[in-house]
Amino acid sequence: MSEQDKSSSPRGQSLFSVIGSVAASMFGVQSSKKHNEDFKQGKITTYLAVGAVATVLFILTIWGLVHLVLGIVQPS
Repeated sequence: MSEQDKSSSPRGQSLFSVIGSVAASMFGVQSSKKHNEDFKQGKITTYLAVGAVATVLFILTIWGLVHLVLGIVQPS
């Protein structure tokens, strides 16, 4: 099997690869090579699930930081 055949064969991506791709996309630093690889080899449902979880975690982190800062600035 040639090198070109290996790169064009469909294969699944690991969960860590999907998480890395979603994180890079959220920060806007995804390379075009990795972006193309994600579209060719990834499953949309996996990316949607990881993206939804990452978005919820991001929102909860911001919410927690705001409450922490407000608690320091305005003690009860």
